[in-house]
Parts: sequence; C-alpha cells; structure tokens
Amino acid sequence: MSIYLDNAATTKPCSEAVKAVCDCMEENFGNPSSLHRAGLNAQIAVDNVRKIIAKSIAADPSCIYFTSGATESNNMAIIGSVGVYGKRKPRIVTTSIEHSSVEKAMEHLEQNGFEIVRISPDRNGEISHERIVNAVDENTCLVSIMMVNNETGYILPVRRSFYGIKKLYPQCITHCDAVQGFMKIPFKVSELNADIISFSGHKIHAGKGIGGLYLKKGIRLQPHIFGGGQEKGIRSGTENVPMIASMGAAVKILSKNISERYKKATDLKEKLCSKLSVIDGIYINSHEDASPYIVNISIPGIRSEIMLHFLEEKGIYVSSGSACSKGAKSGVLKEFGLNDSFSDSAVRISFSHETTVSELSQFVKAVEDAKESLVKSR
Repeated sequence: MSIYLDNAATTKPCSEAVKAVCDCMEENFGNPSSLHRAGLNAQIAVDNVRKIIAKSIAADPSCIYFTSGATESNNMAIIGSVGVYGKRKPRIVTTSIEHSSVEKAMEHLEQNGFEIVRISPDRNGEISHERIVNAVDENTCLVSIMMVNNETGYILPVRRSFYGIKKLYPQCITHCDAVQGFMKIPFKVSELNADIISFSGHKIHAGKGIGGLYLKKGIRLQPHIFGGGQEKGIRSGTENVPMIASMGAAVKILSKNISERYKKATDLKEKLCSKLSVIDGIYINSHEDASPYIVNISIPGIRSEIMLHFLEEKGIYVSSGSACSKGAKSGVLKEFGLNDSFSDSAVRISFSHETTVSELSQFVKAVEDAKESLVKSR
C-alpha cells in the first residue's frame, strides 16, 4: 500500500470528478459551439461549472474563463494584461519566489524591454506587504504575486498588498497565482482585491489539462490563441468539456468544508513537525504559519534525490521540489536564505484531506531509517 505525500504536485482525482468525466465522454460529448441539442447540452454543462466555481469564491459566473491549466492561466494573465495595459507603463512588480510559469513569462517580458522588479524574502524569509506596495509606482502596469509558495507553503500577503496598491494606484492590474490556495485557503474575490486569479484542476482532485482564470469585469486581456472565439475570444479552442466537468465536480465537493479541511491539515502539520523536530539533523524549512498543506524539510548530508528514491522503495511518494522543474534546482529555496547543503537535501511533503496521521508516522519512521542506513553507507 503506497503513501502519497506529493499533493502539491498533483492530487488523486476524486470519485465525483472521475464520474463527471465519464458521463461527459459517454453521454454529453457534444461540441459546445454546435447549434444542435448535443452542443447546447455541452454548453449548459460548461456554464454550470462556471457557476459552481464562481460561487466558491463569491464571483460572477461571467468572470470565469477556462484554460488548459495553471501555466496557461498565468501566461494569459501576465502576457495578456501587459499587452493591453503595458504600452505606456513598462514596470512590472513580482517576487523572486514565483512558480516557473510566472517567472518565465517575466523573463520573456524582460527580454522585450519591460522592467521587472522582483522582491526577495528578507533575512527572516518573509516578504512584507509594505515592500510590495512601495515597489509600485505610476509606471507600473502589473503586480503578480502568488498566494502560496509551492515549495515551502509560505503564504504571501496578497490581500494587504493588493489593497494598498489599489488605494494608491487603482489602474494597476493585480494578478494572483492562487494554484496552491484555491480550495485550500478560503477567500472571496472582493477581499483579495485581485483583478485576475489563476487556478488549476489537478491540484484540487480534478483531472489534468484544465485550469481557469477569474477576470474581473472591465479588465481586458490581449488574446494569444486565435480561432473560433470561444471563452469570449480570450482563449479560442473547443472547450475541454470532460475536464471542465471534473473540475466542477471537485469544487462542488471541496467548497463545502474548506475551513474544516484546513483545520485538519493544520493538525497534521503540527503532528508531523513535532515528530521531525526531535530527530537530530532534520531541519524544517517551512514557516510555522505557512500553508498547513506543505512542509519542506532538509536533511543535510543526504541529497534530495537519494532520499526521494529511498522513500519510493518503501512506497512513500514525496517531492524534491516543484514537480515542474523535473528535479532541476528552482532557486526558490536559496531565495528563502537556504544554503546549498540545505537546498540540495530538501524534501517537500504535501497533504490532502485523505492524508492520515498513521501515514505521517510511517513517513517519519522511513526518514529515520534513511538517516541511519544512508549515512552509514557513505
């Protein structure tokens, strides 16, 4: 029996999401753009999911757009908004700990003449809302900040930052990559002060290949995919109805008890950190008040990949960092102040609502075994 502790990379689809996919592929398989009944039924299914997602974050359904995933959502939000609002305002503010789908988009814009201001964590590994707000000026067209860092679980001050920015520079576009926060940390769009919010399906027990954007009314994006004009022309291409249905099913289930699951995850994190903290040579990199769904640890002297494969042999699945980096160093941990010995030995444990205390106990025991056998074999 395997123990899956890599939920920040992807989650197991819930039974409701799987059923929704099968129902669409077997019964409701029409093209939403077709004018006959089969097409209309598919369009109704898509629109129903817009309503489900919108309700979960207290938004208007007309503000929800579907994409192929978080990478496309982040690229659309950043490149698309700069294409509209960045013609006379060449400054963009972000952080140095963003997901690669944000950072690579920033590098692209930087190569095309935009000024990218990346705010790094201070010596305490934190980024204050004051520093974010102070980095914005009248020439800033966009501020893009993630809600939760995908490697350490660090929660960024999005609400306070965007509130301060909108108060001083109401025309500045605010974007939040909420992939690790959506359906885990309760929020309403009115409280977040974000013009654009990115989210993903496979991080919340839906299928892969589906994501979305919340786009505040009145905010425009320059499209980069052209075709039949689906998604109001912002993102052309036939909608992935089965995966959209899977995301709707997952959100419908998860949105009922976000606070309860957050409390459970907090309890799991506290128990795990308590067990790990008494073991010599293990260091917890995640902040105490970070997302309870992600715990990042270092075991100096044992490289991440070696530990990962040792645990894999015992049927325990964790990560050595962001899954999108495929094992390559992301640099995020160094930005948080970790030296090479800590970043090279970092392991990320990430929970879901299905994670149990027993599984975490088995993980801790396996880590102790790894320390003993791997250190002795060196």
